[in-house]
Amino acid sequence: MATRPFEETVLPHLDAAFNYARWLTRNDADAEDVVQDACLRAMRFCSSLRDGNARAWLFTIVRNSWYSRLSRRRSAGPRQVPSDDVGNALLDAGLDPEERMLQQHTVARVRAALEQLPPDYREILVLREIEGFSYKEIAAALSIPIGTVMSRLARARERMMGTLRLTANPETVR
Repeated sequence: MATRPFEETVLPHLDAAFNYARWLTRNDADAEDVVQDACLRAMRFCSSLRDGNARAWLFTIVRNSWYSRLSRRRSAGPRQVPSDDVGNALLDAGLDPEERMLQQHTVARVRAALEQLPPDYREILVLREIEGFSYKEIAAALSIPIGTVMSRLARARERMMGTLRLTANPETVR
């Protein structure tokens, strides 16, 4: 089996890899560093991918790069600065001002709920709902069984819906 060139394997997935890294790191600068590290690793090991799913392969490298950086920085403490670019990119410019304001509010609530999830759950939701990965692709990217993907996804959705319900009617929580 022939190997594919780096440009053909990695470059089509760079935007999605950056988006995924941004969700992992919660910081644009760190996401850029993670993706750069991942690209260097992908370039070095590009020949090891044989007719597989290049997107899942790259996301695995992005994830591993993030966790490698995270373990090296544990003692320095977190420095996470949420990015507003993700939410703004999802807004519909064709809406009237009131609808646009409601949409911005909804995007902010969903983002806040997603960021409150534990990293394992947030990661699963981002891969499935934002990046559109199949269960099989998620399992490959995270090196976990498909059953674990399904149970984490169900728990993540349940927690997310609970958080969204609480933020929808905060006065009923009293």
